[in-house]
Amino acid sequence: MLEEVDSDLKKQVESWTNVKLLDSEEGYQDSQQIQLSILLLQVDQIDKLKCKGWKPDLVAGHSLGVFGAAYAADVIDKEDVFKLVSLRAKLMQNSYPSGYGMGVVVGLSRSEVADIVAKVHSKDEPVYLSNQNSELQNTLSGKISAIKESLQLAKENGASKVQLLRVPNPSHSPLMQKVAARLEKEVGPIALHQPQCIYLANNNGHPVKDVNDISYDLANNLIHPVFWETMINVALEYQPQVSIEFAPGTAFSKLLKAKTDQLSIITLQNMSVDDADYLLNKWKGKYND
Repeated sequence: MLEEVDSDLKKQVESWTNVKLLDSEEGYQDSQQIQLSILLLQVDQIDKLKCKGWKPDLVAGHSLGVFGAAYAADVIDKEDVFKLVSLRAKLMQNSYPSGYGMGVVVGLSRSEVADIVAKVHSKDEPVYLSNQNSELQNTLSGKISAIKESLQLAKENGASKVQLLRVPNPSHSPLMQKVAARLEKEVGPIALHQPQCIYLANNNGHPVKDVNDISYDLANNLIHPVFWETMINVALEYQPQVSIEFAPGTAFSKLLKAKTDQLSIITLQNMSVDDADYLLNKWKGKYND
């Protein structure tokens, strides 16, 4: 995953965080390594695009992606963002050693999934409705036994797909409050800057340009659902011309394509930054005309 990443930047990140990034199957079993590596890949791509003169008008990130988004918006400096994500990953990894995680339900509305969760949730069997990835794709977070019961009920009530996710903690639920409280303390002293573009917040999907709102989102997004469906709808209201999804993966471009065919989409998983630069210049001429 890190083959094309600037080697000096990688060494810097390892120095800042005291985490050796192995870029291997073994290495990616560790939460700190995978989160730092994903952020490293995205920051490297952001830097390369900015060196070519490209800056965003609007940024959005899903969960870990908020840190890349905040960096792209010039809110947080490079060293600070890597140190913060390193701590976040470590805290997440240690928060729930076993028995907790996440699941996904496809084919039911958010209100339908909420009704199912309400039937299952209890103090001993906690389960929460978490991320809103699309209109008919929502995730659950909580105790695995409660998630499995909820997934079975969802299937019985017409869900087209249910699946237990390979996520080792109940992210984006109130169960992550201790992690969020520690991150809040860590974010507080960091010198954050006013964003240079619109930032869409995970915790409500709304656009913000106040640094305090972004600070809250960075520290507390693990206790709130990611309202990605709302974020996409809000983004489209600004009538963007081009969307760039940073690597790894293409999942969010697929969700975007399902919403509109009026947008040119670049996925850096499938092309180099040089290819993206070529397309951006080509489309810039087209849109200027």
